[in-house]
Amino acid sequence: MEFIIYWLSATPSYAAPLLLAALGLIINERAGVLNLGAEGMMACGALAGALVSLAFSSPLLGIAAAVISGATMAAIFGGLTVVLRCDQVVSGLILVALGAGVTGLLGRDIVGQTLPGFREVDLWFLSDLPVVGPVIFQQNTLTYLSFLFAVLVWWWMYRSVSGLRFRAVGESPSTADANGINVIAARFLAVVVGGAFCGLAGGYLALASSFIWVEGMVAGRGWIAIGLVIFARWNPRQAILGALLFGAIEALIPRVQATGMDVPIYLMMMLPYLTTLGVLVVASKFDEKRSQEPANLGIPYARQDRH
Repeated sequence: MEFIIYWLSATPSYAAPLLLAALGLIINERAGVLNLGAEGMMACGALAGALVSLAFSSPLLGIAAAVISGATMAAIFGGLTVVLRCDQVVSGLILVALGAGVTGLLGRDIVGQTLPGFREVDLWFLSDLPVVGPVIFQQNTLTYLSFLFAVLVWWWMYRSVSGLRFRAVGESPSTADANGINVIAARFLAVVVGGAFCGLAGGYLALASSFIWVEGMVAGRGWIAIGLVIFARWNPRQAILGALLFGAIEALIPRVQATGMDVPIYLMMMLPYLTTLGVLVVASKFDEKRSQEPANLGIPYARQDRH
């Protein structure tokens, strides 16, 4: 029972960065822009958060820097794909390589240094409740904000007029254009906001999870977030459940190690990625009519192409 409680209490903190990155990608892709660069934006967000939090001894400034860093990387990506209409798959992969190179170069001097970060919130008697106390009421501020952001994004996307107009950009940009929506501006803004969420996810890893900077600390979570988007059918509300599932699998690894059980550790470390592959395989078996993939995902738009 103690093992299960510790495992479940760790799950939200493992799920939060995946959820934030997935939200960013959902915003991108609901606008019709395919973004494979989450890994690079998360890496830059983690480094920016680490550098600024160390320089000013402030995790708040650090997380703000992570958001700005992710948005800046996304603006580069948006300029390439939305404005210049470059190939979105290639541009996303370039973003991953750029993020890995920049963070490897600029982060060498702070490797292993302890960072000021976000600790668990004390919710008085709620934190002391059996089972639900450690699982729900002993998380850090960013974890609570991550799940709140998911609910807000879902409400805006599916319960507001502006959200409906936004989704129209990804479903039928020519129709949206004919109705007075600036498709290029909407897509570019979606890319930047999505990048800010990915940067926040990277900042979470540095300032609310590991509290250190090491090269490669994102460790493939950006790719897992891509699988999570497909698992969630591009729906922020379903992304919450998917993030908790993926987070539970990732949280299981250190818990099993701590027990001293004789298990193949490298196989355990493969579990999140094997799960991602499984999700992609299952998703590919769905009938196309049931898919909620935006109709114009990955297709560049220019006004002269309107018909």
